[in-house]
Order: sequence, then C-alpha cells, then structure tokens
Amino acid sequence: MRFRATIEHVPIFFRIVQAIEKLQKTCLVKFTETQMHIICNNDANEGGIQVWSQIKVDAIFRDYRIQSNANNEISMSLAADALLAALRSSSSSSGSSSFEAEEVVMKLAKKDAQAVLSFEIEGVTRGGRKVRVAHDVRIEVLRPVDVARLSEPLCPEPDVHILLPPLQKLRTIVERMRPMSDILAVRANGRGRLQLAIDTEGVRVETEWRDCTNPQTQDEREDVPNPGKLFSVLVSTKSFTKFLNSHVISTTTIACICQNHCMILYVYIGDVADAGGVLTFYIPLSSTMRISY
Repeated sequence: MRFRATIEHVPIFFRIVQAIEKLQKTCLVKFTETQMHIICNNDANEGGIQVWSQIKVDAIFRDYRIQSNANNEISMSLAADALLAALRSSSSSSGSSSFEAEEVVMKLAKKDAQAVLSFEIEGVTRGGRKVRVAHDVRIEVLRPVDVARLSEPLCPEPDVHILLPPLQKLRTIVERMRPMSDILAVRANGRGRLQLAIDTEGVRVETEWRDCTNPQTQDEREDVPNPGKLFSVLVSTKSFTKFLNSHVISTTTIACICQNHCMILYVYIGDVADAGGVLTFYIPLSSTMRISY
C-alpha cells in the first residue's frame, strides 16, 4: 500500500477541511485514482447532519501516486482538527505560518508502528532561510469490507431546487435567529422564492429572497403543477449554522428541499460546469411540528 502526492493548492484543501471540521471529531477520507472523498456520517452529530464530498484529484494535487490491493483505493479515519492543523501549518494564507511554503508533500507512512498521514513541508522564512517541517496525523486505515458498507442517506426525490444567496450573508442572518429558536423553517418554490423563518410563542421572524434561480436537473419533471407552491422543511438551527461554515469554500450552492423529510445542499468548489468538486450536506427533518404560516 503506497500513497504520495504533492498538494498544489493547499488553501483549497485547507478551506474544504475548515468547512466540515466542526461537524464531528473524526472524519473518513478515501483516496482513489481520480478523487478524494471526505465523509462525515456519524448519526451522533448534532441534528444528524452528514457530509459526503467528492473532490477531483487534479483540483488539489499533482504528482499523485496511489497503489493498493483494493482497486488502488485507500480509506482512513482521522481527527478532523488534526488534519486542519497540518494544513494550517502548510498554508501561508492561513496567517499562522512563519514561513512561505514552497512545496507540501503528503504521504502514507508508519511511525513507531502507528499509521500516519505525513506532511513534509519545505519553505522559506521572511529572512530567506530555507526550512523543512514535518507534521504527522495519526490515522486508522480502514478495511475495504468496512468501507463497502458505507452509503449515503436515502432521500426522496426533491420537491424543489433553488440556488442559495451567498452563504456568508445567510450566515449573518441565521446567527441572529439562532438564539431565538432551535428550529429553523426553510421554504422555497419553483419561482425563485426562498424563505428562512422561526416561529415560537414569543417571537416570529421571517426573511425572504425573491428572484433566486431554480436550476433544472436532468431528471426533473418538465411540468410542475404549481410552481408557486412553497415546499418546506424544519431543520435544527444549529445544524444549518454548521453547514454555513462552508461559506469559506462555496462559490455556488444549490439547496434541494424534500418536503417534511430533509434538506440536501450541494456546495460546489468552483463553477458548477467545471467544478473541482462538490460537498453534499444532508440535514434531516428536525421536528414534525406544523407551521401555520
């Protein structure tokens, strides 16, 4: 089993991990010949939120080499914060590094019988001195039979797809709503209308956007009986806030609402037509309480 790659775009890798690091302590990373998958699928997460991401190898790496007896695939579990710390020390743009990284090599290794993902960083200090830094992240290599059992959540066909406004703006609004209610109503229709709302005994707040884009999908029904109908789902405000951490990587985000079941959010890395990858967030229904407005 061998794996080695040069991280050509450290800031992108850093922001991807930054977007999901708060979801759970341990995440799964799967490397194949063409893609890297980062998965957070622990049902113990607050609100049951899951992430299944696919990132093209050439969007982040060069000199990428992988070899294993499992179809040249290697999967591992590791601490998300440890991976973030390694990338932070490798990234000049993170502001925490005292030198300019010139090359970052990531490889599978073993140190004192412990499997690690080793980061070898070569750089130059502000004074012009060359430095070499090593950063090891402890990992557990997963058996192919265990990886084969992993599966994304089963969801019904979405009732509506809508392009979200910039996530940073949504985050500002939801952060203000969060102290008022644990439950957030998300509603959208086929005419570009999007609503975020909370409704408790003491307060009722609603924010609305109009003229959002409703992207067409290949398998979407051509004739929508009532495009003005609002479809809704109630989700954990805390879970939705955690999803909004992906504003650091998002350029385009498409939200899909499965009425009274779940919300699926596709966060694209780059333009949709030529995206370097996509992070898929699943946020389940948080409450069956009805909203009367």
